[in-house]
Amino acid sequence: MGNIKVIHVITRFDKGGASENTFLTVRGLDKDKYEVILIRGLSEESRMGAEEAAAVERNLREAEKSGVRVIAIPELVRNIHPLKDLKTLFALIGLFKIEKPHIVHTHTSKAGILGRWAAFLAKVEIIVHTPHGHVFWGYFNKWKTACFIILERLSAAITDKIITLTDQEKKDHLRFKIAPDKKFAVIHSGVDLTAFSEPRINAAAMRKKLGIPPEAIVVGTAGRLTPIKGQRYLLEAAASISPRAGNLFFIFLGDGELADELDKTSSLLGIKNVMFLGWRQDVSEIMSTFDIFVLPSLNEGMGKVLVEAMALGKPVVASDVGGIPDLVTNHHNGLLVPPANVEGLVESINLLLNDQAKRKEMGEKGKDVAADYSAEAMIRKIERLYDEILSSVGAGAH
Repeated sequence: MGNIKVIHVITRFDKGGASENTFLTVRGLDKDKYEVILIRGLSEESRMGAEEAAAVERNLREAEKSGVRVIAIPELVRNIHPLKDLKTLFALIGLFKIEKPHIVHTHTSKAGILGRWAAFLAKVEIIVHTPHGHVFWGYFNKWKTACFIILERLSAAITDKIITLTDQEKKDHLRFKIAPDKKFAVIHSGVDLTAFSEPRINAAAMRKKLGIPPEAIVVGTAGRLTPIKGQRYLLEAAASISPRAGNLFFIFLGDGELADELDKTSSLLGIKNVMFLGWRQDVSEIMSTFDIFVLPSLNEGMGKVLVEAMALGKPVVASDVGGIPDLVTNHHNGLLVPPANVEGLVESINLLLNDQAKRKEMGEKGKDVAADYSAEAMIRKIERLYDEILSSVGAGAH
């Protein structure tokens, strides 16, 4: 067991991008050098189905098997809850004073605010934060957003390093004057691409299983069914495309609070051949059936699922927002459209529907991009950053 103790803190530990990034990090850190603790909430707001919950439990067991100690704080929730938040703050302060970590590394906005201030009050020497995107727009009304921006600025003042997943995310933080440039480090989110690049995937067999004809064209998306992911705009686009297209299927992968609403909306819009498959363990197999991958998010830190789609050789239509343009170069490996723009989605999807050669060309270029986003590369960069900060303060053992 390593002699540099690092505690990671996250509210929602589910199968979303931030959670998967955190899981890959804590599992992958060199245990000969680092003693790793993961503090998490119970993720009750995620409304996980049985399959997703089972997958999360497997992740937790895998993390523990790799040497990570996992501690759950029931009051650590994603939504604002003054009483629970206060209890969490004091629980974290107590844990940090007992554990005496060299580094506290927080993830996402809520855990980032509570975790960093608890670390500061417990006199932890090094504080690192990964926002995994930001809440500067698309999430809350202007007053709540303004409060979060103030809290982020105050919290940044006690933070040694803020890790953004993309250059654009860093630029957004600088634009809102969260912290000076020197406090930021850009480390792309790592993605475990094993399941998305293995030859065992049989797209034809999965199409047959789903009842999709071999000659049909499939437009698909994947992600939690929640307003910020913008799936309703894809549904509206599908309603315009579907009547004019012959053998066309739309697939929505993921679960969330909008599941029932989106299903009803698709019926009201009269969209033919639309499938809501919920959360699935066989994501790579289902995504292999897609001809076009669409990510209509209103805000996105990076978009891990884009890397997965590109690893499968899928052309991408995505919102020109957040860190997405760092992954998708317009008319190279995909098409970018303004967020919440149904006409843009219709135009871009139609362009690819009508040009099989373009789909293949963009898909091949996407494979080259995906190769640069391995989990191993991310972990080594995080370890180097830890080393730099430890050396600068003279902490830890080297």
